[in-house]
Amino acid sequence: MKNLTELDPQRLKWQCRRGMLELDLLLMKFLEERYASLKEQQKLAFVELLKESDQDLHGWFFGESQPLDTELKKIIKLIT
Repeated sequence: MKNLTELDPQRLKWQCRRGMLELDLLLMKFLEERYASLKEQQKLAFVELLKESDQDLHGWFFGESQPLDTELKKIIKLIT
């Protein structure tokens, strides 16, 4: 099991702050409005998503590319 501190919304809030305003807005809105209602597996996928680079996230969220990982694809679909 993952360290529970990784799932802490306050910690995630800081991780949602990115170098691109578009990503900041998208991720923060999702964290504030939907994160609490996610299943544990979805929360873990969100934590993993936040470990990715801004360039990859931008490409995935704006349809320029897709991640290889199935769980990341699912959480991206929830966010968008």
